[in-house]
Amino acid sequence: MPANENTFHVPSSYDLSIDVELRHLRYFLAVAEERNFTRAAKRLHIAQPPLTQQIKALEQELGVELFDRSGYRVELTEAGRLFATEVSRILGDVRRAVLLAQRAARGLKGEVRVGFTESASFNPLVMSTFQSFRAHYPEVELALEEHKSTELSIALADGRIDAAFVRPPVSAGEGLTLHLLESEEMVVAVPANHPLAAQTNVELRALENETFILYPRAVRPGLADAVIEACESAGFTPRIGQLAPQLSSTINLVAASLGISVVPRSMEGLQPQAVRYLSLVGTPIRAALGIAHRADESAVAVLNFVETAMTVAAATRTSLAETPAEEHNADSQA
Repeated sequence: MPANENTFHVPSSYDLSIDVELRHLRYFLAVAEERNFTRAAKRLHIAQPPLTQQIKALEQELGVELFDRSGYRVELTEAGRLFATEVSRILGDVRRAVLLAQRAARGLKGEVRVGFTESASFNPLVMSTFQSFRAHYPEVELALEEHKSTELSIALADGRIDAAFVRPPVSAGEGLTLHLLESEEMVVAVPANHPLAAQTNVELRALENETFILYPRAVRPGLADAVIEACESAGFTPRIGQLAPQLSSTINLVAASLGISVVPRSMEGLQPQAVRYLSLVGTPIRAALGIAHRADESAVAVLNFVETAMTVAAATRTSLAETPAEEHNADSQA
């Protein structure tokens, strides 16, 4: 049986190769709109004879007459009118494609996939970064995801997200770059009916006999280590009564009087009726916040987002530095 007996050829529009350049289309459209070769040549800043030759070459390539040259004015044939409509659309599409490519190259168009931890979502710096980036790059879409810091590091390394607000540490061995944005003060959260609830601040040593509600170190190593190390420096090992899967769950468990916790100050707006937040006296516990991205990142939109976060962080530090100390302390204890 012949090898091709059970096959057949379907004619394709791609079988016909037509060698037409964009300049041919621009030349044609100029003549079509001016209805005059001399005016079209002047508009195109070329001499008339080369323009006439290019139009004739285009007609020969297409195998049709595009212009009727029999009268005083150059008129489009029926084929020319249909061709002009499509050429106008094609050149418009090309202009739009060029602009899109140029805007994408400058980071003005595209998508940035951003991850953040639950605690970071409460931080004003993170929300201000989103707002500032949206204001400066309105055509860049932000795709947001919330995960634990360890999961965000993996997602970055795997290329599933482009940047992430994380709580250090982040392993340098994963090919990531981390920019520290701020070091946020942590506060003690106690139930509203707790003996310490009437105070505005407390020493860490005074919490030695309390039951702590913390977060698993495996998923939040930065926050967990900061609290445990601070307690050990104060002379005791915290008695952990419950590990909460989410930081918001930690506050809910404190509200239920299951223990106390130490959380970033940006979370002190949660459960205001059931939880009181106390400043730590003495050496503070601080929660670092950074933005991470792949070390070899080259997408301009992603780098613009990282730069926006760093700019917002710098502006925040400047604002705090200019705020009188007593005013800042009053705001923190309000």
